Amino acid sequence: MTISLAFCLYLSAALFCVGVYGVLSRQNLILVLMSLELMLNAVNLSLIGFGRAFLPSAPADPSGPQVFVIMVLAVAAAEASVGLSILLAVFRKWRTTHSGEIDLLKG
Repeated sequence: MTISLAFCLYLSAALFCVGVYGVLSRQNLILVLMSLELMLNAVNLSLIGFGRAFLPSAPADPSGPQVFVIMVLAVAAAEASVGLSILLAVFRKWRTTHSGEIDLLKG
């Protein structure tokens, strides 16, 4: 059973839209970070779909989109660690993760 490129792109677009909705509608900073990760995973899914569609020898030759996916995963891991450390510092200062209550970032 093969999955078509169109199905992969539709699924990726749906995941990306759910991530954008989560970033724009949520006020809890942890859920905003989770939505950002969902958006990055949607991009990874589309890259893998393009790699499978246009490079049929991709599993044997790790080049092209697979390298981009590894780089996006590395950036996502760095973003998660930096985002969680900033979130921890914000929580220690204001005792909340609600973005509406953190309106002034002054010392």
